[in-house]
Amino acid sequence: MPLSQKTGLALVAEENPAFVSPGGPHKTVLAILFALSFSHLLNDTMQSLLPAIYPLLKTSFQLSFAQIGLITLTNQLTASLLQPMVGLYTDKYPKPYSLAVGMGFSLAGLVLLAFAAHFLIILLAAALVGMGSSVFHPEASRVAHMASGGRHGFAQSLFQVGGNAGTSFGPLLAALIIVPYGRRQVIWFSLIALAGIVVLSKVGHWYRRNTHRLKPRAGAHARGHDLSSRKVLLSLGVLVALIFAKYFYLASMTSYYTFFLMGKFQLSVQHAQYFLFMFLFAVAAGTIIGGPIGDRIGRKHIIWVSVLGVAPFTLVLPYVNLWETGVLSVIIGMISASAFSAIVVYAQELVPGQVGMIAGLFFGLAFGMAGIGSAVLGKLADYTSINFVFVVCAFLPLIGLLAGLLPNLEKRKPVRA
Repeated sequence: MPLSQKTGLALVAEENPAFVSPGGPHKTVLAILFALSFSHLLNDTMQSLLPAIYPLLKTSFQLSFAQIGLITLTNQLTASLLQPMVGLYTDKYPKPYSLAVGMGFSLAGLVLLAFAAHFLIILLAAALVGMGSSVFHPEASRVAHMASGGRHGFAQSLFQVGGNAGTSFGPLLAALIIVPYGRRQVIWFSLIALAGIVVLSKVGHWYRRNTHRLKPRAGAHARGHDLSSRKVLLSLGVLVALIFAKYFYLASMTSYYTFFLMGKFQLSVQHAQYFLFMFLFAVAAGTIIGGPIGDRIGRKHIIWVSVLGVAPFTLVLPYVNLWETGVLSVIIGMISASAFSAIVVYAQELVPGQVGMIAGLFFGLAFGMAGIGSAVLGKLADYTSINFVFVVCAFLPLIGLLAGLLPNLEKRKPVRA
């Protein structure tokens, strides 16, 4: 693949220390950021295969919507519960090659998923894929921070856009390869995991040689904020509420959008997957916008627009025709995409010096909220209908009003002695 070849060449150049030194040790290292983004694409492509084949699993194993939700819950909880712990541990004890190890867990999960003969094996496969993400996300986010050269919003967005692109490719690949030829074709996607292990081993070499970038430079605390501990905790609480709103709604789309389309418009599984791909690709396309704009105009404004701004469109979505549904889902995906990168960087600025722990906490919350949301919404769908689920979830973005409580960190000046 051209992207992987380009990344590989860039990483070869990265093996030469002169690549970093001419512009100084804190310049943006684009080769590493692109490698991380590409690896994120591979990781999240594997993650998104699981919900993409839910219709096949539902038919093959005669699963209820509640069991579909349980698969997502298992996958997301193994990812979410471990991520803050991984981030906290590696803040103190950096592990440069843990990224490649995490990809190995995903590889094992894909092999099990391809040959699972029982529902419990599917749950184990989902757990292993989740464990791979629990190691990958906090560590990769830390390396992106290291390689950012101070452009934290840009680095986080570039890293995140790879993941969102991978998430969009899962349903497309499932529609083209797995749905026509059967679930065992999942085994071919283990090659993606092997490619990720190779790239992340190269990133690990750079990480090991540049751990000095983790140490705060002189004056770092002078550039902090003057918020009280109470205000920091309140701001973190608001961010958690926004993550809840964003990822409960995303759970309705990623896990049940295909069922919504199949039930309301009588689409085939394959055609419904194409609509899901369009939504997820819109998320990927919109992601890169939020970080750089947040660096310029302030992350609070990006967060506010991204979470609250989709409300008019989500409220209308359950009541329109097929063509309008496709258009609205693309708009929703693009607007909502910029929030997560901005939230992570904003939280890292609230709690300086804990890059890995904060990244792990918020990636973990994102996975956990998505998993809980999928399970809760699946149970709700069993008792009511998929259409009712989308009507209820349409109101979640209104929680974005809470973003008004966040302080503008760009305007905060530290108290000097």
